[in-house]
Amino acid sequence: MTQHDFEIKKKKSWPWPVAAIAVVVIAGLGWHFASQKSSAVTFGTTLKVHFEPAMAGEEHIIQYVGEHIAPDYGIKLEAVGLQDPVQSDRAVAEGQYAATVYQHQWWLKQVVDANKFQLTSALPIFQWAFGIYSDRYRSVSDLPNGALIVVPDDGANQGQALWLLQRIGLIGLDPAVEPRTAKLKDIKQNPHNFKFKELDLLTMPRVLNSVDAAIGYVSEFDAGKVPRDKGILFPPAPKTFASQLVIGTPYLNDENIVKLKKAFADPRLQQWLKETTDPLVKDVLVPVSAN
Repeated sequence: MTQHDFEIKKKKSWPWPVAAIAVVVIAGLGWHFASQKSSAVTFGTTLKVHFEPAMAGEEHIIQYVGEHIAPDYGIKLEAVGLQDPVQSDRAVAEGQYAATVYQHQWWLKQVVDANKFQLTSALPIFQWAFGIYSDRYRSVSDLPNGALIVVPDDGANQGQALWLLQRIGLIGLDPAVEPRTAKLKDIKQNPHNFKFKELDLLTMPRVLNSVDAAIGYVSEFDAGKVPRDKGILFPPAPKTFASQLVIGTPYLNDENIVKLKKAFADPRLQQWLKETTDPLVKDVLVPVSAN
């Protein structure tokens, strides 16, 4: 065997505590610079506010505040529609949009838990009318034993539908579960043997004639050209499901974001919601209730 003039040396490795410290320091620096980048966002006097395009009345609310209230606070509003709710929340968290108005606190919690966005509910601004529709029956008491009822397929709005059925005594939910976040698996009492089908909110109007009842937002059924007289129950909208003005947490103290919060908190907005004749808003998006 030929002798070669080289030496094999054992590769040095850091003791694990030193390596761990190095990783923490590097991660900390990364967080620091990301944080610095995030907090470096500042907003001008023209603020983009997101609305859900399927909920056309939301755009009208932003436009009303922009035209009649925001100028008194030294800001202008631009309504921005983006269909993907998670991407809109991401845009707010990253400071691309100043705020969004499309979600209640339970949906927001679901999005934040799943995506770890830094978002804060600043204040409730309106409530969506929500009810039970049927193409076959004129009242809830007419629903037969074994009726097929459609509920939203997303967790946050399914909870609202099931909580509604519990409040009117048609089902019983697991007492160990927060009722506003309940799922179909949490139904523990079903004395009428209702059958449930999960569907996207936008799909509900198209299937109403093939099921016994569907539970969702008035705005969705309006958009699907379902007459209001197909609604068999419109309970008072509970405040817990009020739409929130949602803002990126790092920007809450930005001068123009503070003005934005004041504009949406201005009592003229609630008065307009009470008195408006706008068909996309009246009896669809209602004033924030006391409870």
